Amino acid sequence: MSTLRKRRLNQPTEPEDDSAPLSLASVATIDYSSEDPAHPVEHLVDEHTGPGGSYWAAAHADTTEQLILVFDQPQSVTRLVYEVEETERERTQEVHVEASTDAGRSYRRLQVQEYTFSPRGSTFQQEDLRFDLHNLTQLRLTVVPNKRGSGVATLTSLRLFA
Repeated sequence: MSTLRKRRLNQPTEPEDDSAPLSLASVATIDYSSEDPAHPVEHLVDEHTGPGGSYWAAAHADTTEQLILVFDQPQSVTRLVYEVEETERERTQEVHVEASTDAGRSYRRLQVQEYTFSPRGSTFQQEDLRFDLHNLTQLRLTVVPNKRGSGVATLTSLRLFA
């Protein structure tokens, strides 16, 4: 058998990712504006990801919510992956991602993304963001659940990579 290296033409190649996931439970505290007791913030980091996974949900509908990761020590972050799912109603949810290197005195906007959900169409979205952040002290996610329609702020999972 030959040891020839080969690759089919026109096949997309995935970039090699050597980043390691951060254990958020051991490196940060998650501050949150509200949570539904049936869907606590712990569900963001419980590794039950993907469609149908456990999720964090706010306690009240149509209220903008915040989640702030407060790191014990400044961190370097190269990647942020989060998931959003809505299977029950048609609505547009917006997520803002902001970073702070000065313990939350100021934030720099990294991403603003809208997700439009329809029970008869799109119900799940995954965002995979690449960064080169150093000395990160806080990461803030602001979730606007009702840009269009009505609903509760939700996130299915949240993972950071060093």
